[in-house]
Amino acid sequence: MKYEVLGEPTPVLICNLEKGEKMITQSGSMVWMSPNMEMETSAGGLSKAFGRMFSGESIFRNIYTCQGGPGMIAFAACVPGTIRPVEITPDKPVVIQKCAFLASEPGVELSVFFKKKLSTGLFSGEGFIMQKLSGSGTAFLEIDGYAVEYELQPGQKIIVDTGNLAMCDATCSIDVQTVKGVKNALVGGEGFFHTVVTGPGRVLLQTMPVSGLASALSPYIVTGG
Repeated sequence: MKYEVLGEPTPVLICNLEKGEKMITQSGSMVWMSPNMEMETSAGGLSKAFGRMFSGESIFRNIYTCQGGPGMIAFAACVPGTIRPVEITPDKPVVIQKCAFLASEPGVELSVFFKKKLSTGLFSGEGFIMQKLSGSGTAFLEIDGYAVEYELQPGQKIIVDTGNLAMCDATCSIDVQTVKGVKNALVGGEGFFHTVVTGPGRVLLQTMPVSGLASALSPYIVTGG
């Protein structure tokens, strides 16, 4: 499989496949393809389907197989930003923000990941539930806005606003931290919770999560009344 990413800040991923090669994506990501691409919709098993639903993805995934000879398929990002390829290996899984998964080779497994135990995480906002990519193959992530990467050393920490953590290596520990001070939490404008990532490992941050974009635009959207 050969690929290229074109058109930032509204990018599209174009994959050129040989006969028999496959690509997996969530429902609705494909934007164009050659006629010899065959689509099959699958839940991939009950437990995996439930995990995808819980993390905000569609229960079903689409599997595209190249038939008869070379073919082409393209996947587009939902909002302005970046499409980032990530190599997944059995010894190097990654954790990603929910809805960041765009497409992958069939050897990549997607599962649900919780930052913190359920009893405390339910109150910590959208960043509590994430996804884990494991297995083997190339995965493509949809990053909202600009992508900024850090390499954390063992024990080194970074505090991230909810929704801005796009990806980190599974070697990092991820926790939810309450904003200190009642006044800070109530009137500081940063919400009640932050995400704390501790190294070692790579951390990829996104500058404009779709939730932040929606909040910025909401005052200008006229509703009926």
